[in-house]
Amino acid sequence: MSAPTFRSLRVRNYRLFASGQIVSLSGTWAQRVAQDWLVLELSHSSGVALGITTGLQFLPMLLFGLYGGVLADRYDKRRLLIGAQVAMGLLALVLGLLDVTGVVQLWHVYLLAFLLGLASVVDTPVRQAFVVEMVGPDDLPNAVSLNSATFNLSRIIGPAIAGLAIAKAGTAPVFLANAATFVAVVAGLVAIRGDELFDVHRVPRAKGQLREGLRYVRGRADLVVPILLVGIVGTFGLNFQLTLALVAKEVFGKGAGSYGALSAMLALGSLIGALVSARRSEAPSRRLLFGAAIAFGICEVLVGLAPSYLVMCVLLVPTGIAVLTFSTSANATVQLGVAPAMRGRVMALYILVFMGGTPFGAPVIGALAEALGPRSSLLIGGSVSGLAAVALAAYLRSRTPVAVAAPATRPLTVSAGAGRTTG
Repeated sequence: MSAPTFRSLRVRNYRLFASGQIVSLSGTWAQRVAQDWLVLELSHSSGVALGITTGLQFLPMLLFGLYGGVLADRYDKRRLLIGAQVAMGLLALVLGLLDVTGVVQLWHVYLLAFLLGLASVVDTPVRQAFVVEMVGPDDLPNAVSLNSATFNLSRIIGPAIAGLAIAKAGTAPVFLANAATFVAVVAGLVAIRGDELFDVHRVPRAKGQLREGLRYVRGRADLVVPILLVGIVGTFGLNFQLTLALVAKEVFGKGAGSYGALSAMLALGSLIGALVSARRSEAPSRRLLFGAAIAFGICEVLVGLAPSYLVMCVLLVPTGIAVLTFSTSANATVQLGVAPAMRGRVMALYILVFMGGTPFGAPVIGALAEALGPRSSLLIGGSVSGLAAVALAAYLRSRTPVAVAAPATRPLTVSAGAGRTTG
């Protein structure tokens, strides 16, 4: 527990949170696979139906994501998380019961996907902003990296379990098992000790808080630039689900299993990148942030030029390391650079920009792949990401020529008796 990589786990509250997350996220990834499979079964393998399901699940974040950040700044984050997690667990349970009884219809999946997206509007920004209250600003970069490691480990475990379960028993048990996993995360949240949290004064209810958050970011080049870079990389560089499937099938003549192996290699690199990031004890520097983005762009171009399937597999590992180094650095830079009272709204904007680009970028990347060949999507996505990083780094340097480190962290206001525990 004392190793630098896992130092945030010394904090009892964060241990409870992280333990619940790895169980719940594995179930969530398993449900994503099962949900896609169920939609294909109900729609007779309609790609349009699959796209509608994904769109409905993401639509609430586009429409209401910023309001989730307002709630995060205004109310008790732990209670908001408990409510969101209970709602997500109940939605998984309903889908599982509809499926196991054989009455499930496609519109049921559409509706439940939309409701799950509504729960995520609250859960995602609140969960991001809650981390610093558990570990404090000094350990925030480490905790962000461990969260990414948990996410990517779950991304490997969940689909593997789902594939075995679907082959043996169908999709219903996956939904029911996922509903059960939410018990772990809710129990962990309930067991968190409030007097050991780093106290952040909540913002009282008032008009114009959403606009206030946007104005706050607009006046801060050190926040606008990493958020903008995250949006560009997310839109053009991170459409690997689309590009790897096309390259595996059309360039190398491989099947679904080989495509799965490519995704696993990218996830493996991401996991390594998260663990390496967790070993750093200092806040991420701007040099690291932009360097990782440039490295990712170069790696993606090299993946697009890979002469063989095996070479592509190998190159996806450093690509995953680079993209996770970039994303964890950007996340920590933004969180540490904001006033505590603004953190929820700023992180909601960060998440909206990061996730919002994918639905818009995917059709563009897909059209390029269709017109110019599957490799072109990787070559263009990597080039745009790398060049954007160079341009934005030069712009930020021109604004603050002597600053090379992330904004200095401001200590959070700690109430009497509150703080970190090494329990």
